[in-house]
Amino acid sequence: MPVSKGRQRKRTPRYRSAPQQPKRRHKASPRWYGPLLITLMAVGVIVIVLNYVGLIPGTDGQASSVWLWVGLGILGVGFVGTSFWY
Repeated sequence: MPVSKGRQRKRTPRYRSAPQQPKRRHKASPRWYGPLLITLMAVGVIVIVLNYVGLIPGTDGQASSVWLWVGLGILGVGFVGTSFWY
């Protein structure tokens, strides 16, 4: 009569890792967040274009580096905001 092999043992991994924490799910962004970011980026581009065309009041028809940085700042805020959009 053949000999039974018996129960097989579960193979344990050689190195055990720490138990995994459950991943947190981020809340979805509000519906107004996406249009706000697009509007911010559009306003930044408009400020830059109006600056170079010379239509910003108080600049006497000449481009100003201050308004360029203002437009780039607004554009940058919109761009950074998109990285937090879920």
